[in-house]
Amino acid sequence: MVTISSSIEVNEAYLREQFDLCSDIVFRPFTLKDDTLLLLAYLDGMVNVQSIENNVLKPLIFSGLPQGIERIQTLADMLKREWLPLANVKTEESMECLVQQILHGSLAIMVDGEASVLLAQVQEFEMRGIQEPLKESTLRGSKEGFVENIRTNTSLIRRRIIHPQLKMESFTIGTYTQTEVVLTYVKGLAAEHVLTEVRDKLGQIEINGVIDSAYIEEWIENSSFSLFPQIQNTERPDIVTASLLDGKVALLTNGTPFALILPSTFWSGLQSADDYFERFVFIILTRMVRYIMTFISFALPAIYVSLSTFHPEMIPSNLMIGIATARESSPFPTVIEVFIMMFIFDGLQEAGVHLPNQLGPVVSIIGALVIGQAAVEAGIISTPIIIVISLTGIAAYTIPRYSATLPFRIIRYMMLFISGALGFVGLTFGIIFLLIHLVMLESFGTPYLSPVAPFDGKRIRDLFIRYPFWMKNGRNKKKKRAAQ
Repeated sequence: MVTISSSIEVNEAYLREQFDLCSDIVFRPFTLKDDTLLLLAYLDGMVNVQSIENNVLKPLIFSGLPQGIERIQTLADMLKREWLPLANVKTEESMECLVQQILHGSLAIMVDGEASVLLAQVQEFEMRGIQEPLKESTLRGSKEGFVENIRTNTSLIRRRIIHPQLKMESFTIGTYTQTEVVLTYVKGLAAEHVLTEVRDKLGQIEINGVIDSAYIEEWIENSSFSLFPQIQNTERPDIVTASLLDGKVALLTNGTPFALILPSTFWSGLQSADDYFERFVFIILTRMVRYIMTFISFALPAIYVSLSTFHPEMIPSNLMIGIATARESSPFPTVIEVFIMMFIFDGLQEAGVHLPNQLGPVVSIIGALVIGQAAVEAGIISTPIIIVISLTGIAAYTIPRYSATLPFRIIRYMMLFISGALGFVGLTFGIIFLLIHLVMLESFGTPYLSPVAPFDGKRIRDLFIRYPFWMKNGRNKKKKRAAQ
């Protein structure tokens, strides 16, 4: 460890060497009335320059340091007692720590003849304001979303859980980025084995930099090669709050608005925040539709191929005649037709995501209509294929979370090809292998299909239907006791 020298020239030379070719570093030397040499060092764009001028430069230049006691201690006392805007002031004696503090936006004040440096917290930089999350919009509920500043995000949670048992542990990850990651949970509700596992995994991360919470997610998830995400990500502080109150833990990463929630289950990706903001009687139908559409999103193309190719006797005669008539001019087998349209649909979906907001929906809709109509008129694709793929795409959009739709996009192709080879036998084996994988999968000690497998009668009642809050909290029991 390199200690700070009492010579201001030595300290300045060390800092200039560390920040060589850094045009945004500012060194401001000046002399007080009593010929005391001072040096200010800070990063331009990371500090409040107006605060530095009003609270540091002007008082020191016009008044100087108070006399009669040690200079650096006097300077610290003066900042703490008289310059109230600089509420967080501390001294540092290590050059390595000094460099890190300057990189984080602190103002370094060095006095010639003193072997320590005063650090003032005057950080100020441009950041995005709190807005409604675009990817997780709801009809009812909070319109606040996380931003890239981690302190703003922690405050959004603190405002919702006003209790000292809400804990926030800080970790620094990334050799070059030095990214702050906050582990937040409610003590007494979160499982200790989950907290221990998360702390251990965060401590084992060795990476040059963390740009997004996705970097953390890939490092700490249990099964990296599984298609299914074992950690939920969200931009909504109300979802994080509800998860913390359910005994889960969350990870907030500086520089990204996406928080990570764990442990996560298969059903987490199929539930929407609106399920808890609307009246419970309507959510029963909504969830049933969503679960059925989820099955359709990956199984419908395979079912169509199996029926039309291997089991036409299971289709009503009139319908089968119509399908056969529509396919009469098609030059490809059914499985190839379905694959071509699925591939085109996924390509249009990706184009719509990456194009500008004004052009994305237009290109997707017009492209699907033009290509589909042209393919049918040219005899390349039959009309029933267009219907099947369109319904499959609509079903996929009923899944509330984008990350939950990605596994089904790949599974859709797997089921298609195995059904194209073996018919319903292949589809059955594919679903069995999928269920085996989901049963074996875990997220931080929690079975991925819980509370269905293993079965938990208390928790499963909030899975397919949503019980009213007063029943979940036991208000119905209190009413019965009062009636007795």
